[in-house]
Amino acid sequence: MKRALLVGIDHYPQFGHLAGCVNDATALQPLLSRNEDDSPNFACRLVVGRDDQTAVHRDVLLRRIDELLAPGADFALFYFAGHGASSGGDVSLVTSDGTQDTPGVRFVEVLEKIRASQVKEVIVILDCCFSGGATSVPALTDDAAVLPQGLSVLTASRGDQVSMETAAGRGQFSTYFEGALDGGAADVLGHVNVSGLYAYLSESFGAWEQRPTFKSNIDRLHDVRKCDPRVPLPVLRQLTSWFPNPHSIFALDPSFEPTEEPRDPENEATFAGLQKLRACRLIEPVGEDHLYYAAMNSSGCKLTALGKHYWNLVDADQL
Repeated sequence: MKRALLVGIDHYPQFGHLAGCVNDATALQPLLSRNEDDSPNFACRLVVGRDDQTAVHRDVLLRRIDELLAPGADFALFYFAGHGASSGGDVSLVTSDGTQDTPGVRFVEVLEKIRASQVKEVIVILDCCFSGGATSVPALTDDAAVLPQGLSVLTASRGDQVSMETAAGRGQFSTYFEGALDGGAADVLGHVNVSGLYAYLSESFGAWEQRPTFKSNIDRLHDVRKCDPRVPLPVLRQLTSWFPNPHSIFALDPSFEPTEEPRDPENEATFAGLQKLRACRLIEPVGEDHLYYAAMNSSGCKLTALGKHYWNLVDADQL
């Protein structure tokens, strides 16, 4: 069972109201609750603070985190968008009732709850200022200076940086995060995991902008979301048939090109599969820039380094 708690707070009487956090949490809910094929993913709970009536207080946030981490789930995701306050090397997730003395929930409190939880896999995603402080050694405390097993923390900025909002009323980090979930961070088979999310997000920011951080203590990567595969699995499994070994060259000729006569349906079907592999940079034409010319000039194609990796997976029956 997979649970996700999505918190977006714009209402801050003591810290200055924000404009994009509720929008961010709301936009992420449909992507996390369903995979691209519309199959169920996370059971999402959305908590948003827009005004006095919907204000998210410290006690409410703590209670919702307890419910997220309660027994019964094996994978939990906690997303927070709102103000962040630097707190002695830690970061506080500021709540609507926050004050300068007690801004909200310190991340060390969240860590304590994660350590006590029976949930085996937890991902925390923080889109707030100074969020990188969440994984600093002071935040982890002297007696537990490593992340708990199964925890990954992805933050919008370093511990000394603010997190920016866009003119469109969204957090910059969460806007990119939405694109990553919507397929931008998916691998060839459509898997979106936390490592791929960080790689996508890290590339999205320039050298002078806020820098996302990522820390993790896991022994395997689980899917945060599943997207449609870029190459259908039956096509990918043909790698070892089309290429008997990783260094083989698959010979092409004009019969593979569907515009040529006489038609060869079998070769055309193979060529369509090869084009999908080419689009994902798993193969490359030999001596030509395009597969079309490799076929028309009776050349061939070969596996790239990434293609050889997937060839090995197919050969080991791991796909």
